[in-house]
Amino acid sequence: MHDDRERVANLLGATALAITDDPLGAPAAASRLSMSAAAALIVLRADPGVSVTELGRRVGLTQSAAVRMVDGLEREALVERRRTVGNWTGVHPTGKGRRTAGQLLASRTSRLTGVLDGLGDTEVRDLGALLAKLLDGLCQGSGSADRMCRLCDRAACAPDGVECPVGAADRAATRAAAGSPAGSAAGSAAGDEARTDHG
Repeated sequence: MHDDRERVANLLGATALAITDDPLGAPAAASRLSMSAAAALIVLRADPGVSVTELGRRVGLTQSAAVRMVDGLEREALVERRRTVGNWTGVHPTGKGRRTAGQLLASRTSRLTGVLDGLGDTEVRDLGALLAKLLDGLCQGSGSADRMCRLCDRAACAPDGVECPVGAADRAATRAAAGSPAGSAAGSAAGDEARTDHG
């Protein structure tokens, strides 16, 4: 006999699949983009100038795959590489790339807000609080706020001074790691990056 926790876990899994099976599929296909490339444009819209390697890490690609993806985005005039100090090269979205990222985010937001249409205002607020709590636990377990938030609309996530739950969890994990002798140096570096990226 299954308990309530197993039932809710199963419902959560089915809901997650129903919501995420194709959040960017149609608009990405219309733009002739892979899901990784679509995610990369959204990342660059929020954080232009990251390296190819860092961009690959955030969208879950190896360094060589990230190079090929950026090459493809450059051919489509969606991004450009800019050399800055020394050998550092950052990837920046072009105007076309920013517009495409905006269209992808708008499509994703429309799809996800449509999922909430069957809920009342109080239920939406309650669900928001529960999701923030779940994200807090998931972030501390995954250790990768940037990857979790690669498709997020940062402005929608933290309006009017509301703190992003993933950014808050990442900072808390960084502070905890910095408290231990082995984690202090790495935790500080990770925290600096998280503060830049997550409200």
